[in-house]
Amino acid sequence: MANFETLISFCAGYGATYNPSKNSLKLPQLIALKDNAQSKLNDVIAKNTIYNNKVNERMVAFSNLKSFSTRLVNALQTTDATNETINNAKTFNRKMQGKKASTAQTPTDPNTPAPTTISTSQQSYDQLIQHLTGLKSVLETEPSYTPNEIELQIATIDSKIADLSTKNTAVATAYTNISNSRIARNNTLYADSTGLVEIATEVKKYIKSLYGASSPEFAQVKGIEFKKAKK
Repeated sequence: MANFETLISFCAGYGATYNPSKNSLKLPQLIALKDNAQSKLNDVIAKNTIYNNKVNERMVAFSNLKSFSTRLVNALQTTDATNETINNAKTFNRKMQGKKASTAQTPTDPNTPAPTTISTSQQSYDQLIQHLTGLKSVLETEPSYTPNEIELQIATIDSKIADLSTKNTAVATAYTNISNSRIARNNTLYADSTGLVEIATEVKKYIKSLYGASSPEFAQVKGIEFKKAKK
């Protein structure tokens, strides 16, 4: 973007002499392309920040899930539940303790780039929610499970499951948004024929043809670099 702005500045400095026949190379179109590209870049930055915020919110929501699961099993063990019921609850708790959600995409720095592909951690979080749901199903079928502690009650567990699901879905939605924003940015910058990189390259060729390869005008722009992103 900075290089493209520099290129436009030189073109404007040539005054009426800079007069390409191709519409996309004319100064107003170059300025419009610059503004559009900057808008796309700003959108990626904004979407990236939202994604990281949603990841951090999910990380906080899931942070005490394993200890919470153990507390629920301990509470069940102080009831009249049968050994079979307790063992069923312990099975879900073991799954909860053994399934570690990846923290690879839980940045604390809001400038940390969102990953370019969604990782298996999304599935891991889904499974943690499923384990808690399974544990809740065991607890709610036990008549003697009536804890006085609000945080251990079935209604509270339901609310927690709903909150975890909402935050997990929010991460997936934010990831989709940042991914789509990157596609739009890349199309603006790198698309064949219409992308900023190709337009900039054509502008430099036009200046070369206009003033000559050994001209001071072409010397101004020939070193301004534009590259397509590696795929």
